[in-house]
Amino acid sequence: MIFGVGTDIAKVSRFEKWVLNQKMIERFFNPCEISEFSGRNLKHLCEHYAARFAAKEALSKALGTGFSGLELKDFGITNDENGKPEFHFGQKTKEYIGRIAGKNWKAHISLSHEKDFAIAFSVIEAEM
Repeated sequence: MIFGVGTDIAKVSRFEKWVLNQKMIERFFNPCEISEFSGRNLKHLCEHYAARFAAKEALSKALGTGFSGLELKDFGITNDENGKPEFHFGQKTKEYIGRIAGKNWKAHISLSHEKDFAIAFSVIEAEM
C-alpha cells in the first residue's frame, strides 16, 4: 500500500555556491553521494547535488513530516549498476521512517534534470 508520495524541484544554478564550498556539501549530503560523483565538472556536480537535494525534499514530503526528525547526512541517493537511483539509509533514518510508516516499508525515488532544473519523485510503500 502507498504510504506517501512526494515531489520537489530544484534550480540547478542554486547549487553552484554549494559545490564550490565543500563544507556546504558535507553539511547536507551523505558521504556516498559525495564520493559517487567526485571529479566531475561544475555543471554535472550542480545537477548531481540539485537532483539529490530534491530527492531528500521529496522523501520528507512523502513522510509528511518535512525535514523535522531527519538528518540529511544520514541518508543519501546513489545509482545502482544500471543507473537506477536508490536510497541508502543510515540507522537513525531507518528507525525514524519505521516509527512513522511501520516496520515493513520501502522507499522509491526517481530523478531527472533538464537544463536549469532537477526534479525528484518519491514513493513510500508500507504495510498498513
